Amino acid sequence: MLEISKMSVSYGQRTVLSSISCTFPDNAITALIGPNGCGKSTLLKAALGLVPKSHGSARYQGENIDSLSRKDIAARIAYLPQESYCPEYMLLGDLIEMASFARQSMLRGPSKHDRCLFHSALKTVGLESEAHRRLSTLSGGQKQRAWIALVLAQDAHCILLDEPVNHLDVHFQYSILTLLKTLSRHGKMIITVLHDLNLAASFADHVMLLKEGVILGFGPTASTLTPEKIKRVFDIDADVFLRNQRLICLPQLQAIHA
Repeated sequence: MLEISKMSVSYGQRTVLSSISCTFPDNAITALIGPNGCGKSTLLKAALGLVPKSHGSARYQGENIDSLSRKDIAARIAYLPQESYCPEYMLLGDLIEMASFARQSMLRGPSKHDRCLFHSALKTVGLESEAHRRLSTLSGGQKQRAWIALVLAQDAHCILLDEPVNHLDVHFQYSILTLLKTLSRHGKMIITVLHDLNLAASFADHVMLLKEGVILGFGPTASTLTPEKIKRVFDIDADVFLRNQRLICLPQLQAIHA
């Protein structure tokens, strides 16, 4: 499990996360939801030790993450940031090979198993025939799918994703989230930032509602994503109802126009 204990993060004089404590469930997708600047991305980074914590700790499978090497962390936790960069001249296939970093020694390249993972990940995101292409020739949506393939090929138990489907069309939004749902059912822990309430309602098993660095709700999606909590977090009125066994969030137009 991934356990956050009394974790606070500040950027200068500004407190971004205030004494956050939670335990993320295994075999499930947890969606982090909240307004821009509420601390969602910072929570993922602080959990991985990528930004300094003012107080508190993050533990994975009982070990303090700050005590682990970056390679040890990469073997256990895959992370897709909101924005990723690499040389535009790099080939897509070379990018995906970076996923085996945590499994390689200095004198050994990717194994046969690694290469199977690379091919499977590219096929999953619809880029299996594009491994020879330079990243500079890919569209924005294709690049985003390439980064998702890199995370999948890492084959870590825990996967953290920061807005993974924002640049994708509807087909690939649902395709990627369906895949993540399947992975969670086969033992993966998925934690993802999502802005679309209906995608969270459709695919997340649990949701965490954040506002101004504080958790305002955390639990099973159906009982946590309620009109009352949506109002508190986003200051909008919304109807939440079931349709064909799917949870739907429908903001009221008068609230938007106001």
